[in-house]
Amino acid sequence: MEFLLAVDLGIRTGLAMFGSDSKLYWFRSQNFGSAARLRRAIPWLLSQEEDLSFVIIEGGGPLLKIWDNELNKRHIEVLKIMAEHWRTELFYQREQQKGREAKANALIYAAKVIEKLSEHRATSLDNNSAEAILTGLYGMQKLNWIASAVSYLR
Repeated sequence: MEFLLAVDLGIRTGLAMFGSDSKLYWFRSQNFGSAARLRRAIPWLLSQEEDLSFVIIEGGGPLLKIWDNELNKRHIEVLKIMAEHWRTELFYQREQQKGREAKANALIYAAKVIEKLSEHRATSLDNNSAEAILTGLYGMQKLNWIASAVSYLR
């Protein structure tokens, strides 16, 4: 089995681990406080699953370079996207018009994904982990691990 780590990039990072068996294994957000602490944490994050084959990262800028350095060392395939990529694919047009509304919808839809793909409950869901979950769902569709990401949202 292969694994996909989905990352909502930031100092406060959203993370979600998916398997090629179409399951969501875990999700969380973590505030690293600084780029230096994030840099030190990335090797540990990438070691969470021995068979980690793919990483999908939503976001860009200097923090992306930190991830890239470690991913290149480990020869892990990475897909880099912006929020508009998965939002356009997963949300109705009206659900992504305003940033605040899009984040609220991300929470609603991520809870549905958790309900359908995970054995865990959405007890600690925040915007960062919700966006990581939806980024990962989008990634699973791109990897052909699921046929239709939207089918998990409606």
